[in-house]
Amino acid sequence: MDGNTYGYIRVSTREQNEARQLAAMREFGVLEENIVTEKLSGKNFNRPLYQRLVKGLGMEDVLVVKSIDRLGRNYEEILEQWAYITKERKASIVVLDMPLLDTRQGRDLIGTLIADIVLQLLSYVAQTERENIRQRQAEGIAAAKARGVRFGRERLTPPSGFRNMAQLWREGGISASTAAEKLNMSRDTFLRRAREYCASLETVPKGGLKT
Repeated sequence: MDGNTYGYIRVSTREQNEARQLAAMREFGVLEENIVTEKLSGKNFNRPLYQRLVKGLGMEDVLVVKSIDRLGRNYEEILEQWAYITKERKASIVVLDMPLLDTRQGRDLIGTLIADIVLQLLSYVAQTERENIRQRQAEGIAAAKARGVRFGRERLTPPSGFRNMAQLWREGGISASTAAEKLNMSRDTFLRRAREYCASLETVPKGGLKT
């Protein structure tokens, strides 16, 4: 094979496995200048470096990834990228974590078919496991809430004198900024808590309150 071998590494801003993927690429023999590393958050999956890389792949080129989830976020996207690289770009793929997913060998119809079947099976299992994890998490949260467990930050006890200040603010006798300063609170926090307090009294603050 006379083409080039490229490595693609993707990590999120919170992951710390870039070194592990890089070491695997080097061990496989990918040249340093042919390794593309892309750092993306979980919400951003545009992958401009990846798109540029795969669009430049040719018939004799090889794309190396550490695991199949580097190709996409879910079952459908992984299969779509696999088909694009192997069938449209006519390039080969090597998945280091799964030796069966190596299309450099057996590029005939049977070899390609076997690799496609293995990929679909593994991708489906991975997607199913992710969905099961999310379901178990949702069920765990629901069960915890049913037991009275509260999630999120614990509400802080208002400072001494808060109710008096909130009542004074409600009656228009003091501005929110002055009240917050006296209570050593931020103005926004005082306003939010004061409005909650007034709502708990089933009293709507009168118009023209000083802010």
